[in-house]
Amino acid sequence: MSTAVSVRMPEDLIRELDSVAKTTERSRSFHIQKALEIYLEDQADLQIALDRLHDASDPIISIDEMRDQLNV
Repeated sequence: MSTAVSVRMPEDLIRELDSVAKTTERSRSFHIQKALEIYLEDQADLQIALDRLHDASDPIISIDEMRDQLNV
């Protein structure tokens, strides 16, 4: 199931989107959906990284310690 969503975007962004859509023979909706999926994945990854950064129980190790652990 899909739901229609209306957004306002700058004209230059729409022109770029239309150019990519024409070149790839895909719809605007396809490209917007794919871009949003990638953005949301990146945001989830960022949140995980921030959570780990602020987790006092997650130890910080030096690059040398990491190499030793990885046997590099």
